[in-house]
Amino acid sequence: MGCCASSLIEEARHEEEKEQQQTTQKKLSHQFTPPSSGLDPPTNGASFFSEFSFSYLKAATDNFSSDNIVSESGEKAPNIVYKGRLQNRQWVAVKKFTKMAWPDPRQFAEEAGGVGKLRHNRLANLIGYCCDGDERLLVAEYMPNDTLAKHLFHFPTIQVAASLGDCSDRIGENQTIEWAMRLRVAFYIAEALDYCHAEDHSLYHDLNAYRVLFDEHGDPRLSCFGLMKNSRDGKSYSTNLAYTPPEYIKNERVTPESVIYSFGTVLLDLLSGKHIPPSHALDMIRGKNINLLIDSHLEGNFSTEEATVVFGLASQSLQYEPRERPSTKDIVAMLAPLQTKPDIPSHVMLRISKNDGAPSTPQRPLSPMGEACSRTDLTAIHQILVAMHYRDDEGTNELSFQEWTQQMRDMLDARKRGDFAFRDKDFKTAIDCYSQFIDGGTMVSPTVFARRSLCYLFSDQPDAALLDAMQAQCVYPDWPIAFYMQSVALAKLNMHKDAADMLNEAAGFEEKRQRGGKGS
Repeated sequence: MGCCASSLIEEARHEEEKEQQQTTQKKLSHQFTPPSSGLDPPTNGASFFSEFSFSYLKAATDNFSSDNIVSESGEKAPNIVYKGRLQNRQWVAVKKFTKMAWPDPRQFAEEAGGVGKLRHNRLANLIGYCCDGDERLLVAEYMPNDTLAKHLFHFPTIQVAASLGDCSDRIGENQTIEWAMRLRVAFYIAEALDYCHAEDHSLYHDLNAYRVLFDEHGDPRLSCFGLMKNSRDGKSYSTNLAYTPPEYIKNERVTPESVIYSFGTVLLDLLSGKHIPPSHALDMIRGKNINLLIDSHLEGNFSTEEATVVFGLASQSLQYEPRERPSTKDIVAMLAPLQTKPDIPSHVMLRISKNDGAPSTPQRPLSPMGEACSRTDLTAIHQILVAMHYRDDEGTNELSFQEWTQQMRDMLDARKRGDFAFRDKDFKTAIDCYSQFIDGGTMVSPTVFARRSLCYLFSDQPDAALLDAMQAQCVYPDWPIAFYMQSVALAKLNMHKDAADMLNEAAGFEEKRQRGGKGS
């Protein structure tokens, strides 16, 4: 077959690759436009909402190993949360419901889909769910540091980020959360609740200090799991009745005002460092015994004026009559002026380590491509991919003479136009042309996926770039370029430890090729 036919086959191969990517993407996730908020959407890969298979999550959690259990919710609602790792190397929290907790799969999917549309930097966002047979699971962003309750209530020893195995910091009983950080926690959680209220998700079930998590920067986040009940007909509160909103005790219905009451109990936790029954605390507040309520571990290092404001807010939030409680917007407005240390990072105030963002040095020497990826030097990566052309695509497709003569010409033209645009750094046009090629679905090309991945990186779309790099790996499982591109995308998503691991894997595959694998 002549060089013209060979060129046509090469073009057709790219077409098939795009169709395969489209099919896989439809199976794994549907992308949505995050609702507007006062903050930027999260940058750690949470802009997709996906439906996962049970087998996929089983593998991600190492067969739901007891070693991966993050928390359990008790005998009355024994739903277990595991940590897991997706194929894109993102850590997640997987909540596994009891059998038949949600018997109607459509209802569960609708509930999960509604929560999955929420995106805010004050939430540990929901990124997927599983409705597979009788299995019901939720998948959320994983927060590597302990809950507010474990930081606040002075347990003997708290290990930070132990579940990731990459941090040995411990907060002992001789340390406490400083006053300014407590005010930040209250403010951030109020912002999360106000955002949910604005997005028509004002009901939060069983809000308490265990629902407040800390991310890799030490910033407080509200768990998204509380936006859904533990079961279709289950109770919304699993805590002691002393901490339950009075109206819920009467009719077992959660209202937006009930959430404000629960927020008041969290304020009491922050102020006192103890889990004090609201009725007892209110008596002390009315008797102006505020100093007796303040956490003694603060050793006087707090503002009496600020404490008076927060105690007043807690008192308002815990009013017996729901209509007398403040709104989320009012709470945010009252807490905002109390943020006196906005420039000090949360991890500094919590006295925990933070990943400095620098990937660790790979164990293997790096090629020019590896060096460029380790620096996230997109310009250098572009030059390398242009020079490589399509030499690594050989053998990824086998087409008949009829197939390439009858179906490939339009796709070849689309890829050619994409190649010209890619060479000239017209990345928007390159994306459009490569997408037209891939959508044809007749051929697959790891190089087209790698090139479009880089185009997405230049266009500040690291999520899409990571997906394309993963598709390149699916087409060509041990192709170093696919791993290198995943490394860059992960770095752009601030998943620096994962990016360093992926970079090392890429170097390993490249070393293997140099010892006699497929020619480069």
